[in-house]
Amino acid sequence: MQTRRDVVTWLSALSLVGLARPLAADEPAEDKAERAARAWLSLVDAGRYPESWDEAAPVFKGAVTKAQWQQALGAVRAPLGPCLSRRLVSRRLVESLPGAPRGPYVVIQLAAEFEKKKEALETITPALDGGWHVASYFIK
Repeated sequence: MQTRRDVVTWLSALSLVGLARPLAADEPAEDKAERAARAWLSLVDAGRYPESWDEAAPVFKGAVTKAQWQQALGAVRAPLGPCLSRRLVSRRLVESLPGAPRGPYVVIQLAAEFEKKKEALETITPALDGGWHVASYFIK
């Protein structure tokens, strides 16, 4: 049976030879951004539109008020019904977007299926601003 001291000694030895690293330290920006985007989409999927605005990037909040966001999203998403599935189509790291402050950003496209719209394309773009936060969201 290993004691706490044995585990600490083992981890210390690994770190000395460069094998132990924080789990997410080397995680690609695209992975972090996609995870943040999917978490944000879960708010939208749950109809928690005010919270999705609260969790968005400052550039997003500067473009639309919370009330405008709730109204626009309700008009676009409610008629589609619940989201049944999403599949990653593409994602790419970019340093800039037209009309937006310098990035980085990750432009993510997801093929989505909704109850009342079988084929939709969502484009969601998180920005890095102390963490990854959604800067834009479009659906067609």
